[in-house]
Amino acid sequence: MPLFFGKNLSKRKPFHSTDNVMITKDKDKIIILGIESSCDDTSASVLANNTLLSNIIASQAIHQDYGGVVPELASRAHQQNIIPVVDTAIRRAGIEKTDIDAVAFTRGPGLLGSLLVGTSFAKSFTTALNIPCIDVNHLQAHVLSHFIAEQGVAQTFPTFPFLCLLVSGGNSQIVLVRDYFDMQIIGQTIDDAAGEAFDKCAKIMGLPYPGGPHIDKLAKTGNHEAFHFAMPNIAEFDYSFSGLKTSFLYTVRDQVKANPDFIEQNKADLCASLQKTIIDILLKKLISASKKLNITNIAIAGGVSANSGLRDELISRGEKLGWQVFIPKPAFTTDNAAMVAIAGYFKYLRHDFCAIDEPPFARVEI
Repeated sequence: MPLFFGKNLSKRKPFHSTDNVMITKDKDKIIILGIESSCDDTSASVLANNTLLSNIIASQAIHQDYGGVVPELASRAHQQNIIPVVDTAIRRAGIEKTDIDAVAFTRGPGLLGSLLVGTSFAKSFTTALNIPCIDVNHLQAHVLSHFIAEQGVAQTFPTFPFLCLLVSGGNSQIVLVRDYFDMQIIGQTIDDAAGEAFDKCAKIMGLPYPGGPHIDKLAKTGNHEAFHFAMPNIAEFDYSFSGLKTSFLYTVRDQVKANPDFIEQNKADLCASLQKTIIDILLKKLISASKKLNITNIAIAGGVSANSGLRDELISRGEKLGWQVFIPKPAFTTDNAAMVAIAGYFKYLRHDFCAIDEPPFARVEI
C-alpha cells in the first residue's frame, strides 16, 4: 500500500514564493539553519549544502521525574531554550545570520505545543530576513539523516532504493526509500512501538526514564537466553509489541510473588533477554522485506537505532545476507536539527518552500 508521511507533503505542490523572499542563485554553498522541537529536545543545526557545520541539542532533564515527557513542561522549556540554542548553533558554525539562505523546521508529527515553538520561531526568523521557510516531516528527516556529511570524515551514503528500519519511542516502521522524498511505509506497528516497549518494561524493573539506554547497558552483562517472552505472529511486514510487554509484565509479576528480590537478582538477564526479543522481532520482518523486494541496501534510523545490540546484530546479519548496511552516528539517531537541515537542503534545491500560514501537525496522516 502506497503510504506517505504527513499531510501528503511528498505530493504537495511546491510553494514558490519568489515574489516575496530572496532565493539564492548561482551560489557554491547553500546555508541551511535547521530547527527541531517536536518533543523534548530543542535543537538547532547549520549545514553548508549537505555538510554539517554545527548541531546543538538542549535536552530536558525535568521529564525524568515523571517517567515520561510532560507536554506542557516540554513546550515551556522549548520557549526558554530556542533562542540560546539557535544563537549557539550560528556562532559555532562560524557564520552570521545574514549568511543563512533558508530555515528548515520540523512541522510534525510531534507534540503540538512543542512544534508551535519551533514553527513560530522559524517563521519569524525567515520573515525578518526575507528568506524561504521550509517545513520538514520529522520521520522523513530521520531517514534522510544518512545523507549528512561531516568535514574530514570519509563517508558512504545509501543508494536508491534502500530499506530503512525506522524505530523510536513512537514509531516502528519499515520504509522503502526510492528517492529523497519518495518513501513508502511497507510495514509498521499495529499497536506499540519498539521504543515504548523498552521504556515500559524498564519502568517495570524500576529503571529511570528513558529506559532504553539503561536496558542496553545492563544487557551487555546479562544472559539473553535466560528468559523467553512472547513473539508476535503478525502478517506481512507489520509489527506488534503489546503482547511482548504483557508477557514481560506477567513473567516479572509471577516471579516476584515467589521471590521479592527477583528483579534485582536477575535485572541484567531480564534486560538481555528483552533486548534480544525486540531485536529479533525487528530484524525478522526486515529480512523478509529485503528478500521479497530484493533490496540489499539496508539502513536504520530513529532513537532506538542507537541501541548497541541492534546495531551489532544488524551488522552481523548483514554480513551473512550480503547487505550493505548504513548505521547513523549516535548523535544523529535521537531528535536533532541536523537531520531537519539536510531534509531542508534537499527541499531547497527543489524550491519547495512553506507558506507562512501553514500550521504544525501533531499526527501523521496516512
